[in-house]
Amino acid sequence: MASRRGGPPPNAAQIDFWNANAGQTWAKFQPLLDQQLGPLGEEALRVLAPGSAETILDIGCGCGDSTLALAAQVGPAGRVVGVDISRPMLEVARQRRPPPAAGKVEFRQIDAQSGELGRARFDSAFSRFGVMFFGDPVAAFTNLRCALKPGGRLTFVCWRSLQENPWMLAPLEAALPFLPPVTPIDPLAPGPFAFADFQRVRRVLVDAAFERVTIMSFDTEIGGADLEQTRRLSFRVGPLAAALREHPDYADRVAEPVERALRQFETAGRVMMPASVWIASAERSLS
Repeated sequence: MASRRGGPPPNAAQIDFWNANAGQTWAKFQPLLDQQLGPLGEEALRVLAPGSAETILDIGCGCGDSTLALAAQVGPAGRVVGVDISRPMLEVARQRRPPPAAGKVEFRQIDAQSGELGRARFDSAFSRFGVMFFGDPVAAFTNLRCALKPGGRLTFVCWRSLQENPWMLAPLEAALPFLPPVTPIDPLAPGPFAFADFQRVRRVLVDAAFERVTIMSFDTEIGGADLEQTRRLSFRVGPLAAALREHPDYADRVAEPVERALRQFETAGRVMMPASVWIASAERSLS
């Protein structure tokens, strides 16, 4: 995925990250992560309301769960193209069987910020937590807009702030007293909370020449795994995982306080925790 001019690709750091340990981790924990993120993607899918026989672009499709859900919506006459920069996750996606009577599914390893997606090819575009990792968000969404047909629709779901997401905040806060100082989160850098600011999301979409921008909040509980599975996942995905990548020797030291924090959210052997997102929608103009 080198750039057309022969230099490194625009999202080189993210490409390296998602093709190394991060992509392998998400591939390994795919069933648990799909269970966690599924309700949030389902609400965004409801907002998009895909039509039968549509051609849809799934941005940052990861292990393919959202792509297959879209394919079920568009039916046999439809088509869904899932794009991602992570080879390990795409390998999982390509092994999954589409649901009965689904549309045609294709997975491509491509950077949606700068890669060739085609011009006016898609009826709509969708993303479940795949749009917060662009080095240049305006350039990325401009590329996505050009891939939509006139009047084409975009819907994506992204995280609100860390403080509004106890499922990521609680394990981190429990561990921090036992860790050396960790690098603070840059709110504008590519990462899970890059679109936490409502105004930034709107500004990026407007600057990319999208129209009819709407952004709604959505809150629910996610999880469903047992206590041990939830603790293991928090050590591998999210802000606590990032802190432990800086200080891997402290994992055993923080295990007990993290488990204590998670136990507060356990009911009948399952851990369910609050999650808060934005669901953003916009359209390409008809002209």
